[in-house]
Amino acid sequence: MTVRTCIPYPDKRLRTAAEPVEEITDEVRAAWTDLIDTMEAMPGVGMGANQIGVMLRLAVVDASEERGKPVRMANPEVLHASVQLREHEEASPNLLGVSATIKRPRAVTVRFMNEDGEIAEQDFVGLWATSVQHQIDHINGKLYFDHLSKTKRDMLIKKARKNR
Repeated sequence: MTVRTCIPYPDKRLRTAAEPVEEITDEVRAAWTDLIDTMEAMPGVGMGANQIGVMLRLAVVDASEERGKPVRMANPEVLHASVQLREHEEASPNLLGVSATIKRPRAVTVRFMNEDGEIAEQDFVGLWATSVQHQIDHINGKLYFDHLSKTKRDMLIKKARKNR
């Protein structure tokens, strides 16, 4: 459908928890399509709806090598997380020009409402797991740099402001 503009940090919508989705409507499907188009244009491996100003608990992830296999999620929540952690360089189109290495569980089981309006559970491993956790953080009003120490976070934000 449409590649949307990512709202810039420190827009308050990035720090606001998104609203739950009650049912899968045409509006929800259109938002998912816009998220996928925007994610592909970056290119990235996931997006949360509030990143484009849609304040619904919607996310998409696609860490497939061949692309074109996005998982559409409404109201995603982590049910189980592995004890083993995985480090990955994370960034966001909402805060351009900076990134940081974040440790997250290597594998997660996530419950969500799928595109058919059914409750599904799915296991995600590796980059898929990192991306889905990153997107759930977004729709909860949290950003990847919140996982850093205050000193590292402040340095990252200062550098991003300088890059603007």
